[in-house]
Amino acid sequence: MEHMGVLPEGHRKAISRTATRGSRAKRISAFFFRRVEALIRFSSVAAGALFGFLCLTSSVSANSIQDSKLAKGTEKLIGDATTWLMILAPVVTGLLIIYFFIRRSAADEMDTKKWNNRIIVAVVSCIGAVLGSALLNVIIGYYK
Repeated sequence: MEHMGVLPEGHRKAISRTATRGSRAKRISAFFFRRVEALIRFSSVAAGALFGFLCLTSSVSANSIQDSKLAKGTEKLIGDATTWLMILAPVVTGLLIIYFFIRRSAADEMDTKKWNNRIIVAVVSCIGAVLGSALLNVIIGYYK
């Protein structure tokens, strides 16, 4: 008679194969979320650096810098980048939310809470990206 709680060798292999199939999807989604988080961190650092750059350039009172091609080109680049960010952030967020809803529908009760939290994080991140982009557009517009 087998001891309680100990599975025969064949059952353990079948369970471990099933567990690795489910964990593969979790590893892929974890990898995806690490990349998205890294992208969000990078964009927030880049936005902070651009904001700092704008603050530093506004303190310089030399007319030659304001009229240089570098300053004008940087101003146009930031304006175009913020405009594209205002367009792309809601589109990417919408696609992520659709993906999250699909994954949430196939999840169990505990994973459903995680997917709900991810949906909320995506919406808040989108709002932050759009507001940050709008703020940079307002600041750029002030110097035109």
